[in-house]
Amino acid sequence: MASLCRQIVRGNAFKSVLLSTARRGYADKMMPDPLEHATGMERKELMAMQAGNDDPFNMKVLKKSAGTRDNPTLVPSCFDARIVGCICEEHATAVTWLWLHKDHPRRCECGHWYKLIEKQPSKRNNLVSTVVCNTQ
Repeated sequence: MASLCRQIVRGNAFKSVLLSTARRGYADKMMPDPLEHATGMERKELMAMQAGNDDPFNMKVLKKSAGTRDNPTLVPSCFDARIVGCICEEHATAVTWLWLHKDHPRRCECGHWYKLIEKQPSKRNNLVSTVVCNTQ
């Protein structure tokens, strides 16, 4: 019985000390701005977004244009080749992947045409030019 009382008293004593330090800790302080806290590519991405580039890595889905041989959907790239995924039908559950090469329009299995166009890499102070392209 005595050991049980000792455990209860000791547990309550430590609990109140820990709770009081948590309560008076940092309630009046704020978290730092994400831009101040970020480093490396994450920081460069946040800086590009602040500058108005909401898609610094060109990850947004492109809207299909006519997609004919004479008027293909244009896909921008900083490189000579890029992989593209085509959702052939509106309710399709699979993506058809194809490689696009510069100056060679390519037709998907669904009949839609794509063409790779050259795009200038971003400036070094915004994003690393060998990895990311800046939309303009």
